[in-house]
Amino acid sequence: MNNRLLQALRREPVDRTPIWLMRQAGRSLPRYRSLREGRPFFEVLKDPEASAEITALPLDYYPLDAAVLYNDLATPFLAAGFELELQKGVGPVVDRPIRSAADVDALPPFEPREALKFNLDAIRILVEKLDVPVLGFVGAPFTLCSYLVGGPRSRDLSEVKRFLWEEPKAWERLAAYWSNHLAEFCIAQHEAGAAAVQVFDSWAGSLSLEDYRDSVLPWSRRLIERVREAGVPVIHYFGGNPTLLEAVTEAGGDAISVDWRLPLDDAWRRIGYDRAIQGNLDPLALLAGAEVAIGKTREVLLRAGGRNGHVFNLGHGIHPETDHRVIAAVVNAVQNFDLEEARTHSAQAEVTA
Repeated sequence: MNNRLLQALRREPVDRTPIWLMRQAGRSLPRYRSLREGRPFFEVLKDPEASAEITALPLDYYPLDAAVLYNDLATPFLAAGFELELQKGVGPVVDRPIRSAADVDALPPFEPREALKFNLDAIRILVEKLDVPVLGFVGAPFTLCSYLVGGPRSRDLSEVKRFLWEEPKAWERLAAYWSNHLAEFCIAQHEAGAAAVQVFDSWAGSLSLEDYRDSVLPWSRRLIERVREAGVPVIHYFGGNPTLLEAVTEAGGDAISVDWRLPLDDAWRRIGYDRAIQGNLDPLALLAGAEVAIGKTREVLLRAGGRNGHVFNLGHGIHPETDHRVIAAVVNAVQNFDLEEARTHSAQAEVTA
């Protein structure tokens, strides 16, 4: 069994830097469309065999160190009784957006082991056939609610931000509802065989530090602490606004996954070396061709300094138009990178400084 990812999350020595890529099972792969067969996205997710096949598909193209479940952050909305569709250019849209405190209080409890059994069955299929860890994931409460509150969201997330400002008590109940249910879903994924989970707070960067600390951090921390208490390793991803980095770290996670807006070495210093770090190649670099992408990949690896606890990934998901051959070149570059070169580079940089 290839356990490099789990070793890195524990900050143990590895023979090479582990790599997986957000959205690795998607439209950048030539065979993806044929596996979808024109079926609606959520219909595919509800078919464990089909979902498992797409999850495993990237491993036919690249020798990655993990398989991330083919799923969507919004899938738990189905368990809460919403009808859900993916609208092009908009994202997940529910039939009954949250617009009032009464809407929050009407949300029904659900048991993810029953309501989201199709996800768990896909994980069970995967762990029987793969020799790399399977990763589960959920959205953090704020990011998940950005799709739920007020209707189809705007780019500035004005709907959810106004709700947490104008209805702070209702926001607390809404965030608590999702924090509790998402934590249980993470634990259920682990029980089904997922080796670790990633908590995505992709849109937290739209917030000020004060708003993040007051209205978001407590609920992300509740989720992550509950999951870690159950013995599940957690990767905590956030995008945007580097000012939030220390607060996101305070919210928790065995590893903090960062985007490209900060150099990886600067981010790791701010996070602290008692945490693993994941990242942080700009996914747009993959659109610039193999030579550029490999060069920028080396920059990330050199900045990691060969230190225990680095998981290579992108700063966000793979763009659909990315050439899979460029991805393969990056995977190869990571797997053939000499960690001793990074250690030497880091030591020389310290002397120069």
